[in-house]
Amino acid sequence: MKKLSLRTMVSVLSLAAVCAAPAMAADKSVAVTAIVEHPALDAIRDGVKDELKAEGFEAGKNLKWEYQSAQGNTGTAAQIARKFVGDKPDVIVAIATPSAQALVASTKTIPVVYSGVTDPIAAQLVKDWKASGGNVTGVSDLLELEKQVDLIKRIIPGVKRVGMVYNPGEANSAVVVKSLKELLSKSGISLVEAAAPRTVDVGSAAKSLIGKVDVIYTNTDNNVVSAYESLVKVGNDAKIPLIASDTDSVKRGAIAALGVNYYDLGRQTGKVVARILKGEKPGDIASATSSKLELFVNTTAAQKQGVTLSADLIKSAKTVIK
Repeated sequence: MKKLSLRTMVSVLSLAAVCAAPAMAADKSVAVTAIVEHPALDAIRDGVKDELKAEGFEAGKNLKWEYQSAQGNTGTAAQIARKFVGDKPDVIVAIATPSAQALVASTKTIPVVYSGVTDPIAAQLVKDWKASGGNVTGVSDLLELEKQVDLIKRIIPGVKRVGMVYNPGEANSAVVVKSLKELLSKSGISLVEAAAPRTVDVGSAAKSLIGKVDVIYTNTDNNVVSAYESLVKVGNDAKIPLIASDTDSVKRGAIAALGVNYYDLGRQTGKVVARILKGEKPGDIASATSSKLELFVNTTAAQKQGVTLSADLIKSAKTVIK
């Protein structure tokens, strides 16, 4: 038998590699979009990516990963949704309510996994918390408002007026405002609303609450969280305590938050995505929430906003920022 030259052998091996390529075609694709970039939503994105790697799907190796932010613009969110649907990835992850709504309106076939959506039913992503039977499932960051009110009372005993800055156009926030108003009224506490339809409105909306409230509570409204520093400035200057619902905002200047760990929420979301990549149908997976809440407190912020935190509260916190 005639011996092959080195060049011929290289050519044969290269051809074999090309022929074997279809066997490697098990690579998956995941497209991820968020309405805006801020610490909580970024943590979800990173958690999803890390969990997928842990599940055997690594970006750049056997996973095509694409991420786009709508930069706070719902029109851009709709454009991204249309692009992703046209790309036909195996799964689309939609972070926050506006992005999820845009995706669900754009496709009834490609699996959509939402995350960081407070009320997926009110947002009309799914009909109820059961398996949808369709192409949508996900993980909500819904909080028990009773626990939020209890935290407010612990920090501000005798509170009578709670202020809330939010975007009335965000379904996530409108639901919280309605429910919180009803809950507070049972304790003889009023909710004072301040609308911030755009990120640039957050500071002026907060200023409108000066002299009218005992504390400002913030939910995961994307406009507010994106411009949280402007809210903190008002709180510090006017000595109005800020209590948040996401722990990342405590690092940025809120006094406290009893909230979801958004990185863990991302990991939980990533598990759902992996199940779909491995063959499960999104319509067979029920929507879920996170029961894991963490208390963060910021003693420096408390001092700046004229509040003395009890030793018991500080002791019960998972993280104390000084």
